[in-house]
Amino acid sequence: MTSAGVLADHQIRGMIDTGGITASASITSAQIQPASLDLRLGTTAYRVRASFLAGRNRTVAERLGDFKMHAVDLTDGAVLEKGCVYVVPLMENLSLPSGMTAAASAKSSIGRLDLLTRIITDHGVEFDRVPEGYTGPLYVEICPRSFSVVVQPGQMLNQIIFRQGKTLMSDDDLRALHDQTPIVSGDPVISDGLGFSVDLKPAKSNLVGYRAKPHTGVVDLAKLNHYDPEEFWEEVHTDAGWIILDPGAFYILVSRESIVIPPMQAAEMAPYLAMVGEFRVHYAGFFDPGFGYAKAGGAGSRGVLEVRCHEAPFVLEHGQIVGRLVYENMAAMPEALYGQEIKSNYQGQGLKLSKHFKA
Repeated sequence: MTSAGVLADHQIRGMIDTGGITASASITSAQIQPASLDLRLGTTAYRVRASFLAGRNRTVAERLGDFKMHAVDLTDGAVLEKGCVYVVPLMENLSLPSGMTAAASAKSSIGRLDLLTRIITDHGVEFDRVPEGYTGPLYVEICPRSFSVVVQPGQMLNQIIFRQGKTLMSDDDLRALHDQTPIVSGDPVISDGLGFSVDLKPAKSNLVGYRAKPHTGVVDLAKLNHYDPEEFWEEVHTDAGWIILDPGAFYILVSRESIVIPPMQAAEMAPYLAMVGEFRVHYAGFFDPGFGYAKAGGAGSRGVLEVRCHEAPFVLEHGQIVGRLVYENMAAMPEALYGQEIKSNYQGQGLKLSKHFKA
């Protein structure tokens, strides 16, 4: 029986071998991360009138019958337009055993493009959550918010983790972990996870972030290190230690703290309480074991923050707590850690745009 915790890479391979995870095309080793599986787009995107959940008594296919406007063939690549909502069947299917749930998130590069991507399931009542014992297909809802994008089948926009039993670490456990293996630079702010703050006083520059331009060309997700950042982003500078967030605007900022995910932990970024201000950290993602871990080449890795302001302009101050990392125990030690050995894109990162833009 699998120990409680988030499944590691070799355990995910075991699920593939035993039919817990199946796919319409063979699952590749490149999809398997230290604690997650990358999910691939299928061949068709359905433009829909609105975002939806299937609901307890319906399938996604049935709901597509209610809301579908037209189908888009992705075979040769196709544009998904900014401001529109699409649903794409994924290549992977699940058959989860009793006691196991799954949770999904946008991959880091996708979040940094302000692509809202959320997994939905048959009979589902929550985005990005797969209930215990679920058997059936997976779909992704895609809503480009800042840039129109070109996508094609097989591209991996989302990742999924598998949880066996109780995985969350208590605050006391997190403090003990920090005492044993420091998980953050400076004094930890621990309350329902590890709090982290925004860096608006960088040591070597007054460049603190980027703001998405409102009218740009498309981003082809297949083109890496390709686009000139100036065509898509405005630099955000300050010498004052604060900036004003504009309603509706999307920003890339960076955490003040360096963050560490030890080998036997995984973490999920969660938005901070709404009471601290009219903004939220983007539907952010998972941090695999080894992120920021010195022995995996990650010393000094910081969290990139995908921030959107809501109804009113808001002053964001240096050092203000803007989010938290919820740490979870692994069910087993991964065979590979996030970092150099698996060519991870963001190990050792500071303020950084997605891999589609030239450095």
